[in-house]
Amino acid sequence: MPAETLDFEEPIAQLLKQIEAIEQQPRTDARVREAESLRRRVESVRADLYATLTPWQRVLVARHPNRPGLEDFLDRLFPGFTEIHGDRRFADDHAIISGFAEYHDEQVMVVGHVKGTDTKQKIHRNFGYARPEGYRKALRAMRLAEKFHRPIIVFVDTPAAYPGIDSEERGVAEAIAVNLRDMMLLDTPIIVLVSGEGGSGGALGIAIGDRILMQEYAIYSVIPPEGCASILWRDTKKKAEAAEALKITAPDLLQRGIVDEVVPEPTGGAHSDPAAAARLLDEAISRALRDVRALDSATRLARRYDKFRNMGRLNLDFVDEGE
Repeated sequence: MPAETLDFEEPIAQLLKQIEAIEQQPRTDARVREAESLRRRVESVRADLYATLTPWQRVLVARHPNRPGLEDFLDRLFPGFTEIHGDRRFADDHAIISGFAEYHDEQVMVVGHVKGTDTKQKIHRNFGYARPEGYRKALRAMRLAEKFHRPIIVFVDTPAAYPGIDSEERGVAEAIAVNLRDMMLLDTPIIVLVSGEGGSGGALGIAIGDRILMQEYAIYSVIPPEGCASILWRDTKKKAEAAEALKITAPDLLQRGIVDEVVPEPTGGAHSDPAAAARLLDEAISRALRDVRALDSATRLARRYDKFRNMGRLNLDFVDEGE
């Protein structure tokens, strides 16, 4: 099966193999017509598959190795990116990058997780698992954005914060907690996009904002399905059931008020057409940024606070509050 296809895309993989076999033969009008017919069939099958994805299948799409990440979007949407390095306390965490860039002829601050592409890059980026210095670097950059009145655009894509002992020794929980507090108070527009995996506190540590956008096939959860299955059922094979129970998909989270908007992706996911995914994302970010910038400072901060205070609140009526 071709490396770029997922397990549930086996029908697509078989069609792609047929197209590849035809293209390796001498070119004739009949073979050209057959290949074009198969390509149309691929698009049709792909559309049918992606219209009925299960939560676990959405997890697989969110983790697709070819899914475009922050570095890809920087190239397509944010020219003139100038990176800010280091937290001025310990080190420069390569799992999070931050810096000033242009966006539609204005200066913005871009902050986000980076997983890497090939093996060397993934090791360099620690597979997107940020350490405390990454969160402190992100906050340092955001404070600069506030100082110079620049909007902040955040890209979230991480399995979780790095759980290693060195991360714990340097206070990863404290670093995330400080970010949660201080991002709530930053007096500049903040647009957050969950672009791949939004995993636990590792995601939330840079995900406080005025508008929370989420790509159609991204996920956002307090724990990965495998971890949830291990805890609740003591069986990681129950990961599909856990993905369903966690309500981690974009439609689920929009319905519950956790995210404000679901950003559509091309048929077959962002990895199937990164350029189209970037265009759709550009429309959503520019619209959200325009709406948030129209608010005065006091209103914007009050709404940001209320947004997160109201998450998870249950409207329960008790007959007798003393019971």
